[in-house]
Parts: sequence; structure tokens; C-alpha cells
Amino acid sequence: MTDHLISRSSSHETVVRKDAKYVMQNYGRQPLVLESGSGCMVRDIDGNEYIDCVAGIAVNNVGHSHPKLVEAIKKQAEKLMHVSNIYYTVPQAELAEKLVQLTGMSRVFFCNSGTEAVEAAMKLARAKTGKTEFVAVEHAFHGRTMGALSLTYKEMYRAPFKPLVQEEKFVPSNDAQAVADAITGKTAAVIVEPIQGEGGINIHSDAYLKEVRKICDDTGTLLIFDEVQTGFGRTGKWFCKEHSGVEPDIMTMAKAMAGGFPMGAIAAREGISFERGQHAATFGGNPLACAAALASIDIIEKEGLLGHATEMGNYFMNRLKKIPLEGVVDVRGRGLMIGVELDRKCADIVDFAMKKGVLLNCTSEKVLRIAPPLVITKEQIDSVVAVLEQA
Repeated sequence: MTDHLISRSSSHETVVRKDAKYVMQNYGRQPLVLESGSGCMVRDIDGNEYIDCVAGIAVNNVGHSHPKLVEAIKKQAEKLMHVSNIYYTVPQAELAEKLVQLTGMSRVFFCNSGTEAVEAAMKLARAKTGKTEFVAVEHAFHGRTMGALSLTYKEMYRAPFKPLVQEEKFVPSNDAQAVADAITGKTAAVIVEPIQGEGGINIHSDAYLKEVRKICDDTGTLLIFDEVQTGFGRTGKWFCKEHSGVEPDIMTMAKAMAGGFPMGAIAAREGISFERGQHAATFGGNPLACAAALASIDIIEKEGLLGHATEMGNYFMNRLKKIPLEGVVDVRGRGLMIGVELDRKCADIVDFAMKKGVLLNCTSEKVLRIAPPLVITKEQIDSVVAVLEQA
């Protein structure tokens, strides 16, 4: 693959200049101005193409601009985009029914993002238990709003905003006894990501999740699964909890839920639900978002993307394990949620790959996170691996 970004147009520089002047500079952006996309490919404003292995951070599961998703959004936009939750709408009722079927939970609450979903889960856990504290896992990432930030491990995210809403207990990964030791009479819930995304694609074992479920049952503590990044086919199942067979009391969803349209939700088992007036979201479950989510779910079902994610994920990891990547500590993942851990920082590999036409993401400083759209092909995977071989 030839090098990209040999020159940048005046349009590119104009966008970057406007961003620098008018947008709060809280993002560390790559020097790309992306303009369009199709399937696993995106194009920048200068016409360069890239294989997207970021997918909006595990968001664009059905690919960019899938025609069925675009059509569903257009069709709904022509009818009704937003009304207050004072009223019923058909798309929201239909999506709620579908999510109950897919999750095995009893009821859902709609919001707009992953961090909102975590905030809702925290409120619901407090409301139903009358307790106030939570136990989270080291290297966890649950969001950046003040409540969710209390459950996010990395100190660089937390330190500038202390005092937080509350200081939570963090226990080591895959250590069930540590969870048991951390629970007290004030603990409302334990929150776990089945696979930690921002933490470095750290997989919690099925045995660990089963033991944590038992501990929560024995102590009367709720169990929350954060499936914001792992949901909607990312790991080859609708939700990562299906790999272990462990059912949480509450689960959070967002990212890929509506195929790229902003949306989040929580689902909870029978007997755990908000009562009237306890929580709300103005845009939560709006008709446009719900129509997009229904279309995205339909695409995953009809195009067999769960099985495809499993097959392509296994193929990707096998290819990665066979190439002589210098400094590789581990290759791990489930489905198309893959991490390549290095013995050093990996930002330079991300930069190199971008110049060769592949978009990657470095998380937890030393882990290449590979999370392409679920529609990725073997040929595209081979191209990505070839770039990494050069790196």
C-alpha cells in the first residue's frame, strides 16, 4: 500500500484551523479530515482511502453508510425525528421489545450514550438496594461524567475532577476473592466489563464471571455488566455475557446499538426498574435513534454478522499470531474485539499504519486495539496484517 498524506489540501488545513480556533481542544486527534465511508473503508477530504480498524471505537458494527441503515434513517426522518417521552412512539416500543428478546432482560431504559447508561445503572442500583457504594475493577473504563468517573480506574481521568461523587473500591482483574472481600453492607452493586476495552482488551474469564455472580447472589449485591463496547455482535455474540452464560441484574449498552447514530440504554431483570419520575432523558429513545437501532439489529441478523465476526476474528488473530511483530507480548480477543499488546508504547505503529492506509487505535498506551466493522473481509484483514508486518 502506498503512503498517504503526502500532501494536504487547503480544505484540510481550513478544517484543522477552524477546529483549533472554535472547538475545545480536549481531543488528541490524528491529522485526518474524514469525509465519507462505505463498509470497512473511509476516505479523507483529499481522497485517500483507509481500512478502518477503529470503527468509531467499536461503533460502526454494520459498516459505514450501510444502505439499509441509511434508508431507515431517511424514512424515519421524513416522518418524525423527536417527540417528548410524554408520548408513546412505535419505534421505541418495537425496539424495547426487540432488546428484551435479545438480552433476556425484563425492561429497558433509553438514553444517548455509554456514560449515560452507566449513570442510569448506578441510579437504579441505588434506588433498588437503598445502598450507595460500588465495587469496580482495576483498569475499568465506565465513562467520564461525574458518577461514571467514580467507576473509571485511570487516575489521569479522575485526578483533575476530585472530589468525585464518591470514591469507589477497585479490585484486581479476574480475582473473585477480592470482589468478595470488597463488598460491605453498603455495597449496592459490582460493575464489570466482560472485556475491558479502554483498559487494553483484558478478558474476564468465564469462571471469574460465574464466581462473581455467585458472590453477588450470596451477599444480596446487584451485578452490573458494562456491555457498552462489547455489545451488538462485537465478540461474535449479541452480548459478551453469552460466552459465560452469566446473567447480570443490570446491563449497559451503547456504541454500536444504532449503527453509528448516538444511542444508549440499560436493561434490567424482572423486579428491577425505575419508578415514575426517578430518571429521564429528553432525547432518550427518540424515534430516529430507535429506527436506526432496529435497522442495525436487522442487518446483523439477516447478514449473519455474528458468525462472520467470529470467523473473521479467529482469522485475524491467527494471522497476527503468526507474523513476526517485534516486541509483541500477547494477541488476545473475542470476535472482532482484538488487542495486540506490545512491550512498549504503540503510538508510532498507529502513525505508521495510518500513512499506509490503515486506521488503528492505541489503548492503555501499549495495546493496539483492533475493532473493525463486522463486515470486514479476509482480503482487508490480509492488507492490515501486511502493514503491521512492515511496522
